[in-house]
Amino acid sequence: MTANRICSLFGIRYPLVQAGMVWCSPWQLAAAVSNAGGLGVIGAASMHPATLAAHLRKCREATDRPFGVNLPLLYPDIAAQIAVILSADVPVVFTSAGTPAAHTARFKAAGRTVVHVVSSARFARKAEAAGVDAVVAEGFEAGGHNGREETTTLCLVPQVVRSVSLPVLAAGGIATGRAMLAAMALGAEGVQIGSRFVASLESSAHPDFKARVVAAGEGDTRLMLKRLTPVRLLRNKFSAAVEAAESAGAGEAQLRDLLGRGRAKKGMFEGELDEGELEIGQVAAQIDQVLPAAGIVAEIMAEFRETLETLRDPGFTRFLA
Repeated sequence: MTANRICSLFGIRYPLVQAGMVWCSPWQLAAAVSNAGGLGVIGAASMHPATLAAHLRKCREATDRPFGVNLPLLYPDIAAQIAVILSADVPVVFTSAGTPAAHTARFKAAGRTVVHVVSSARFARKAEAAGVDAVVAEGFEAGGHNGREETTTLCLVPQVVRSVSLPVLAAGGIATGRAMLAAMALGAEGVQIGSRFVASLESSAHPDFKARVVAAGEGDTRLMLKRLTPVRLLRNKFSAAVEAAESAGAGEAQLRDLLGRGRAKKGMFEGELDEGELEIGQVAAQIDQVLPAAGIVAEIMAEFRETLETLRDPGFTRFLA
């Protein structure tokens, strides 16, 4: 039996990665997921360098298993964050929202495993050429920053798998064991899950935001701000203002003024549900309770196994004879 390349690459039991989400992925969440057999990831986007250093240190104290950090490449203090990561005992670095060619060689020279998040097969090939160890193929169902192509996970994953020789993690719209198995049937060797872990006890999201995620229904999110950096948002007063501005033909400068500063922190971390930016994936409609992270991992893996056994049943396989 061929070993799973994601598990081998990260040194983990399950090919399941918790996404490093802005304002929602502290050391407590990363450590809990790693201790449960997946790969926990700290989200650096919402952290000043000193804060990031503290989270990396505390995560190492809370787990003896591998964990990672997600580093969006579009933030102004990127150099300081990289210095913190290189000085810390963090084995895996996920980069996103920028070109991997800028920093991959430096991370690799320091012995780090590097994974880049992509929204197209073209970007996946560029990431492979830059020397990354794996890629995350993230469909536009996902929350947070997203691809302008609006390619769904179902279409994106096989295109990326066909385009690179690297192990591929699927992301976007995955919150259950059934979805995990489906992604792996498309050629992914593991999954990255974000939105489901927002609604975890260890997430640093505000309790009111977690409750809003649990209450979300079908059609409650939209991909917006595509003139800036595309992001999927829950509907609220702020998203309605963005929608009205975009419908009126607002330019990039107008949208930046409307977005302002600290909008994501206001919504997801401080719980301002009307005026805040509420980033979450379409799969929020399937999330109906807040659970401990270890319970989420166990639930996903149990459903994965049960679904796999169901598909082996003669009722599903008799047409193969």
